[in-house]
Amino acid sequence: MLGRSLPIPLLIVVALGLVAVTLTSPSGLEAPGPTGVSAQPGMPDQPPLPRRQRVPIRAKNTDSGPGSRVALRLLVVATDTDDFGLAAWKSVLDGIGTPYDVLLARTERLDTTRLVRTDGVGRYNAILLTNNALLYPNNGNYQPALEPQEWDALWKYEREFQVRQVSLNTFPGQSPEDYCLRPAGEGAVGTTPELATVTGAGNQVFDYLVADAKIPIVQSYLYRARLGCEATPFLTVGQDVVGVFSTHDGRERAALTFSVGPDAVSTKLLGLGLVRWATRGVFLGEQRHWFGVDVDDWFSSTLRLHPDGTKDVYRLTGAEAAEVADQQKKVRQAHPLAKDFTLNLPYNASKFDARAPAHCSDDTTEPLSSYTKCLAGEFRWINHTSTHPQMNDTPYERNHTEIQRNLLDAATGGLKVPHSVLKTPEYSGLGVYNPDPESPDPPTDHGLAGSNKELLKAASDLGVRYVQGNMSFAGHRPSCFNCGIHHPLQRDVFVVPDWPTNIAFEAVTPDEQKALYNAEYGAHSYEAIVKGEAEVALQHVMSGSAYVHTLHQGNLHQYANGKSLAFDWIEAVLAGYTAYYRVPLKNTDWVTLANYVEHRTSHFGQLTEDAVWNRLTNAVTYTAKNDGSLFVTGIQTREATDEDQKGPDEAEIYGSDAISRLGVNAGQSVTVTASPRS
Repeated sequence: MLGRSLPIPLLIVVALGLVAVTLTSPSGLEAPGPTGVSAQPGMPDQPPLPRRQRVPIRAKNTDSGPGSRVALRLLVVATDTDDFGLAAWKSVLDGIGTPYDVLLARTERLDTTRLVRTDGVGRYNAILLTNNALLYPNNGNYQPALEPQEWDALWKYEREFQVRQVSLNTFPGQSPEDYCLRPAGEGAVGTTPELATVTGAGNQVFDYLVADAKIPIVQSYLYRARLGCEATPFLTVGQDVVGVFSTHDGRERAALTFSVGPDAVSTKLLGLGLVRWATRGVFLGEQRHWFGVDVDDWFSSTLRLHPDGTKDVYRLTGAEAAEVADQQKKVRQAHPLAKDFTLNLPYNASKFDARAPAHCSDDTTEPLSSYTKCLAGEFRWINHTSTHPQMNDTPYERNHTEIQRNLLDAATGGLKVPHSVLKTPEYSGLGVYNPDPESPDPPTDHGLAGSNKELLKAASDLGVRYVQGNMSFAGHRPSCFNCGIHHPLQRDVFVVPDWPTNIAFEAVTPDEQKALYNAEYGAHSYEAIVKGEAEVALQHVMSGSAYVHTLHQGNLHQYANGKSLAFDWIEAVLAGYTAYYRVPLKNTDWVTLANYVEHRTSHFGQLTEDAVWNRLTNAVTYTAKNDGSLFVTGIQTREATDEDQKGPDEAEIYGSDAISRLGVNAGQSVTVTASPRS
């Protein structure tokens, strides 16, 4: 409840404006309700994980034959650290999780030694330029950062090793080389977008986008061009070419004729396709699109703030729970790309009557409990503690009881809950708190080192492996994309962060949401608020972020027939996604998600070592320095057998990409077979 996202499309959301409203949650001092079931020894069984469908094919022999070899590593060439194209490329590559080097052309020399290893292996399988001429401003003029002999060395490498090149912010002209682009106008683009269209040739490269996707170019400088020789446009604005494939002297090139930034929608839409084209679809790392939603505090009552400033509490009704299940089904039907969409419900079972009849009926003593049992299989359930206490300084015994009792009560009531996942109330106990609990000021981020050790010990003793964090807090943000953090005070506990939203936990109607939002951000209509908040979440989804977004139980109130704040926002996010993409949205159970994040974290630890691709045999060989996981896109896979369910590897066909995860051991050499794209 503490973190809220700003109404601007930034991936890192800072928790601001928290003093404007008082954050009141279910009281941590509540005693367990009279319907609660006493904790019994032992723990409920874990729900089973999904079966693996595919695995990568490991070759029996290592690559030892002849062939032209390149490392699966990319080279970004920029003028200097201030080159705005550098941030764009880094955001794309960091999101994919592919290894790359940066050459700053003003101060570093580009020659054969930089491009080819002493054993004859090419160091890079793609070259990415921040602009086609690598010019930088110097005393009112533009100066080339590369000398002619450096360009010659680069082009020779690309030709001999068959390495493709991509350039951003390409000026139509013939220096230092001709991309077959001729000037047709230029100018700055502000906040009103120029809409670019992907051509038929582009659809083959950007096949994860819908055929008629409109790529918005905003806050950019755009060079409009016409073809001056034989080339293939892949992106146009009206009659003007703004993206082109071309060949010259045995080399293949792609170019965009506009500037892009790391947060630009155009960067997110085109980045993967450009990298995939440059690498022929064979690279370390992967990108998929995820959309998961937690709705916290099921069974609890939460603060409600009316537009006139009056307060009361709100608890979802049983009949509304049935409406939530119905809305979820309608979302799946309306958006086939989200056919697996299922809400995660972090629950507080102190108000759950586990012995209530499992009827979808109001004619029981505790309708929400009865409806919940009736609908238990429609949702996924997450341990959110029994009574929702603040856990910044709670003792071991209290922590143990809160975690265990919540699991046991749920099991008695027929809810299947993974005991390896814990979401603490308001992310408490994880180092973000106000030393004065009575202060209305925002909490202080003390880092994970400021966590409640007694909470971590109790969680670990009860088999908790994953604890949810909050991307609003710097101390919870991992150092790599889609990664988590091994807790420094309890290494067997792994922190997986969530995205907060600005759908207020105190709001159950549009008027309440509007009043709370506008108190912090100025006058906006409800429709504009939903649109803006959906755009923030869509930025996360488009970037490939796997982290879930958080709402609260009051947001599911049916303020009109079939309408709730939660699903207004969910529908807006999905509508934005389906306007651009044709690949499905992943929505997995929390254990599968956390496992993925754990493997991604391990993957980044493997990237100091190069995988090497033999272009003649298509063998890709990697020798691990550490135990862990390595993601690879573009290698051969097969259907998984029963025996593979116990193995270290996993794969998936996502869109047209074969995405694999290899389990590796230190010193182990693994060989797989590339399936390059044309």
